[in-house]
Amino acid sequence: MPYDFNLKKENNHLIIGNIDANELAEKYKTPLYVIDEEKVRNNYNKLYTAFNSKYEDLHMCYAAKANTNLAVMKILEDEGSYIDAVSPGEIYTALLAGFTPERIVFTGNNVTNEELEYAHKTGVTINLDSISALERLSTIEGTKGKEISIRVNPMVEAGHHEHCITGGPKSKFGIKEEEAVEVYQKAIDLGFKPIGMHSHIGSEILESEPFMLAVETMMDIAGKVHKEVGVDFKFLDFGGGFGIPYEPTENELDLETFTTDIIKLFKSKLEEYDMGKPAMYIEPGRFLVGNAEVLLTRVNTIKESYRKFAGVDCGFGTLLRPTMYGSYHHIVVANKINEENVEEIDIAGNLCESGDLFARDRPMPKLEEGDLLAILNAGAYAYSMASQYNSRPRPAEVLVNKDEVDVIRRREEFSDLFNGQKIPTRLLK
Repeated sequence: MPYDFNLKKENNHLIIGNIDANELAEKYKTPLYVIDEEKVRNNYNKLYTAFNSKYEDLHMCYAAKANTNLAVMKILEDEGSYIDAVSPGEIYTALLAGFTPERIVFTGNNVTNEELEYAHKTGVTINLDSISALERLSTIEGTKGKEISIRVNPMVEAGHHEHCITGGPKSKFGIKEEEAVEVYQKAIDLGFKPIGMHSHIGSEILESEPFMLAVETMMDIAGKVHKEVGVDFKFLDFGGGFGIPYEPTENELDLETFTTDIIKLFKSKLEEYDMGKPAMYIEPGRFLVGNAEVLLTRVNTIKESYRKFAGVDCGFGTLLRPTMYGSYHHIVVANKINEENVEEIDIAGNLCESGDLFARDRPMPKLEEGDLLAILNAGAYAYSMASQYNSRPRPAEVLVNKDEVDVIRRREEFSDLFNGQKIPTRLLK
């Protein structure tokens, strides 16, 4: 049976929270990002409970790169989340949202000395990606005795697109499995106290198998480091990548089976290598926020050329995934949500680029100019990857909590396009 995306409908309209999407579009204009607060909270608690019920010492580190809106971060801080930060800017954002340094893990890659120094000064946990970063961190004043973690590449690949695969032989992330013992010993020799190990294999994982293989491989690496170097791990971090259904033909991740298999394997490996009971860290991003946000966009042009197009008032500067990854996003007509599909049509953006398409030959109801489209699952990697390309200001974001609506990011104006710019005086003469 096709996945229905758990949409709320009333009077042939899409409902977000308890509010008609059409009313939101009228009041706040389009394009418009709309976040459902209740879904964010429910997603967090659903995933946390599934893992925590089987292993008590669990820390969920929200992968902030998915969506760094301060309101979203604050919701997750309120729920007790930790943070997976991949840049100093994400550390800064997390601190601003109320996360304490103890709840932030910084996993950068190709980091500069200045970035390492900033992470050290903020007091967050630093998860190092290379021998180079390890050596350069050791030259920063005050790092002797510092607790650190190291990222390993478990040579397991997963991801819906090659750009999203973060493990395996082509990945730029982490140290090699065979050098783990040497690197952890080097960390100790440089005066650090290694307390963690980290891996991440990719994104949009909807089956247990690749994640199980990654857990098994990393636990074997950790067991060897524990035995040969004497590292007593405080935590083992398996990254994230937990997927959500984007297409109606996809199934949700079976959390009960997934978490049962993962925790059983984790516990057996802890016992096999006599590693005690370190905390388990996971890093969900998309799973927590992906389905909690929709992008509302208005059809302004119906055009029949060599193909039939429905042109809308946003483009890949608003949602990059279809152009960058060829990703599918389900699209519904918010003002006639119950109507049957009667035609196949291309949904085209408003940017001056041939690749600016949200869908090709998409089965849709009869579309008309003025229709309101809702592009689903826009909560992860939408605004965080947005741009002002073609000199188009970015849209507003609103947060819906049942009957309440708050603007959590204002719509940009033309003047915002020039923030930080300055014409040299010599050019004004």
